[in-house]
Amino acid sequence: MTETLTGKPRSAGISYLELLDADSHPVRDILRVDSPMEPGPTRVPVERYFSKEFHDLEVEKVWKRVWQMACHEDDIPDVGDYHVYEIAHLSFLVVRSGPDEFKAFHNACLHRGRLLRETHGKWARELRCPFHGWSWNLDGSLKEVPCQWDFPTVKHEEYGLPEVQVGRWGGFLFINPDPSAGPLEDFLGDLSDQFTLLPYERRYKAVHVAKILRCNWKVAQEAFSEAYHVVATHPTILEGIGDANSKYDVFGNYSRALSPNGTPSPHLAGQPGHDPLPDGRFYTKLRHPLSGAVYERVGERRVRVTTLDGREGLFTDEGVRLEGDLGQVDPNMCDWIGGRQLPGAEEKAIPTVGDLGGAPNLRAAQAAPRREALRRVLGDEVDGFSDAELVDSVYVTLFPNFHPWGSFNQIVYRFRPYRDDPEQCIHECMYFEPAPSGEPRPAAAPIHWLGADDDWVDAPELGMLAKVFNQDVYNMPRVQRGLRAMKQDHVIFADYGETKPRHFHQLLEEWIAKP
Repeated sequence: MTETLTGKPRSAGISYLELLDADSHPVRDILRVDSPMEPGPTRVPVERYFSKEFHDLEVEKVWKRVWQMACHEDDIPDVGDYHVYEIAHLSFLVVRSGPDEFKAFHNACLHRGRLLRETHGKWARELRCPFHGWSWNLDGSLKEVPCQWDFPTVKHEEYGLPEVQVGRWGGFLFINPDPSAGPLEDFLGDLSDQFTLLPYERRYKAVHVAKILRCNWKVAQEAFSEAYHVVATHPTILEGIGDANSKYDVFGNYSRALSPNGTPSPHLAGQPGHDPLPDGRFYTKLRHPLSGAVYERVGERRVRVTTLDGREGLFTDEGVRLEGDLGQVDPNMCDWIGGRQLPGAEEKAIPTVGDLGGAPNLRAAQAAPRREALRRVLGDEVDGFSDAELVDSVYVTLFPNFHPWGSFNQIVYRFRPYRDDPEQCIHECMYFEPAPSGEPRPAAAPIHWLGADDDWVDAPELGMLAKVFNQDVYNMPRVQRGLRAMKQDHVIFADYGETKPRHFHQLLEEWIAKP
């Protein structure tokens, strides 16, 4: 790959601000705001990714004290609907207690501790424990104790369900178990300024997929917080993303990344040109943009790799050599070509500039059809939207684990520990689409669970992102194992390109240090 050292705090090539200057439409000032984090170094002890002691500390100092997204209002649309939110060993019950009223409680019966609910549900008139029948009203007040005479010390006014604070933003419901915590609005700060074109109140949840991963939740979250990994992990998209020239900013409790699309990676600068593949296919026969080697699917989980000098080798979809002249190839390319495929994807052609009419301004050409697609639901206001808002990856992280994407990106991520295991986590991906104007609001998509051994392609509703995720999760259990194998006692983050994980760890350190 091309070395991008420039003597400046960014890679070679066109900067993000220069791309904004060339936009075909006016650009909102918020995209130009420069709020970088102070230079590092940021070093994090490796034990924080696998230590049960540190996991327990996070529960006490973070999950029991911080504002965190629990669910969406549309997940519980009717009075009596409830949602079970779990984080580590903690469990909470979020209830729609009135037409526009929400309550949240510790999800445990005050008699013998049985979970009141294990799964989400609808139309409850009360919250009754299945064990002995103690019940509470939807507002948490005690309703009934069977054989009340046998509990002379139980007073109704003293045995209401313990509440946790509830806050609302963008249709999302946040909870905070700390009764002394300040309001959600103070915690969010000016977060809403990032979402003025299509606020989340105007969106509905069209997709929700959750997968269990064999790694610490921070390992997974960090992998989705920077574009630094793109050059090695996602070679298939290098020709259309300015990964190393992403712009990073921090604002209070949240950070922001702006990764330009419709422009090539600066890592490709100076690379020799390669002839296009006349029979190339985006998912089954593709040239590596850096090495020039051709990766071709020759069966389920089998990939033939041919180098520019004619050497060949046969590999598995994980890059394990089976035969031939080659010893090592790119495992991420092998997965993309030889791994599970989305329905109907095997014959998809390789996208070219010609597909967009050969327009000299590729970003504008990519933005145009997206602008017209949005016109159906947003009307002529789309004529004021910049190309950057329509094509770039704008991803925000609100501490500790909520990732709403900005502009017209549909993605929302959430990462959280899986039960009480510091070496497993849950990665959730949701798509929020514009709600049709003047029509009934679509129902929220139910969650589609994938186990640790399931393939992301088992969730075809994610489209191409399922294949991209497979490249990401290929790394994660190997990172988890490597952290335990390290002789060095810390990991280190790049000063600028890993601003978002640096900012997260700065805030985590502050929360851990609080008395």
